Amino acid sequence: MSVIGTPASREAALRVHGGIGRSVRDSLVVAKRNLIRMARIPEVVIFGLIQPIMFVVLFSYVFGGSIAVGGNTDPSTYRQFLMAGIFAQTVTFATAGAGAGIADDMHKGLIDRFRSLPMARGAVLTGRTLADLVQTALTLVVLAIVAVIVGWRVYNGIPKALAGFALLLLLGYAFSWIGALIGLSVRTPEAATSGGLIWLFPLTFISNAFVPADNMPTVLRVIAEWNPFSATVQAARELFGNLPEGYPVPGAWPMQHPVWASLIWSVLIIALFRTLSVRKFRSATA
Repeated sequence: MSVIGTPASREAALRVHGGIGRSVRDSLVVAKRNLIRMARIPEVVIFGLIQPIMFVVLFSYVFGGSIAVGGNTDPSTYRQFLMAGIFAQTVTFATAGAGAGIADDMHKGLIDRFRSLPMARGAVLTGRTLADLVQTALTLVVLAIVAVIVGWRVYNGIPKALAGFALLLLLGYAFSWIGALIGLSVRTPEAATSGGLIWLFPLTFISNAFVPADNMPTVLRVIAEWNPFSATVQAARELFGNLPEGYPVPGAWPMQHPVWASLIWSVLIIALFRTLSVRKFRSATA
């Protein structure tokens, strides 16, 4: 006899939908709490803006005329090529701050107090990562304004430009779950910051963010072409219209289909590290 439509099945369905709705509400409450906290410490946001702005200025004016892109050493050409890499670096380096924030909450016992409340278990981490995503988006807006001031432009229209920024933010959100796992796995915020940066430097520099990957040694070139960071940078460049004429697009699948590659990488990272983070959250604070 089918159980579809029976009182028991309807009650189970209500529990499932109620659980999802409760998780969403709890996550938004935690996100709001973290955003209010960030607003009360504006120097964190200000200092977070200084590094990417310095990268924009230094790479644009110090290295711009020395790096050839598609055989062209014109500084303005490199500036167009560079900005997607700077944007991607900015959203991924926010990972270290996310991990440090969670480690700080763990160290102060705030996470344990959240656990004593009748709320969804994953809401604490989801709310934190959503708040970090909002802060990253604001940082990206300011950085884009600075990029326009130094000469960066988009050439494929506003809708595609917004799609490029959406991919960048999705990658940043995916990496924030890696930061969450690191923050739950260490004892101090300082260790979380260090642990969050150690793996980010090789990830961002063994990529196509700052220089074309075709001049790298074979092993590094293959790593760069299959790097999720590179896929998002390449996708953003295509959507912004920032690929210069004569730029050789590598034959690797992620470089030929960067938008799809970026989406796939980001979704896989979120699925994997959210699962690991929630599991670690339950055991680390039990």
